Amino acid sequence: MSIKTRATIDELYKVEGKAELVQGEIVEMPPAGDAPGVAGFHIAMRLHDYAQQTGRGRAYPDGVGFHVNLPHRESFGPDAAYHIGRRTGMRCLEGAPIFAVEVRSEND
Repeated sequence: MSIKTRATIDELYKVEGKAELVQGEIVEMPPAGDAPGVAGFHIAMRLHDYAQQTGRGRAYPDGVGFHVNLPHRESFGPDAAYHIGRRTGMRCLEGAPIFAVEVRSEND
């Protein structure tokens, strides 16, 4: 019997394209289509406006990863998000955003 090791956040950084850590495995995500991409972008713009008005937090568009400690999930990349945690430079943001949006795609 072979024991499969859990993928790590460092391995996720090496994946080209969009992917998430789900149940210890790297799951590649397809790119968004036209309508879901525009919807996510508009939501991210409104979140950016909110962050500017309040002077608190930051808005993020699709493609930004969050390193989290959730049941069955160690990372995710929502289509739009609002986060108040510290900046992390070139790495995934630490912790879940306080608001995240996942826009449904054609095959969801």
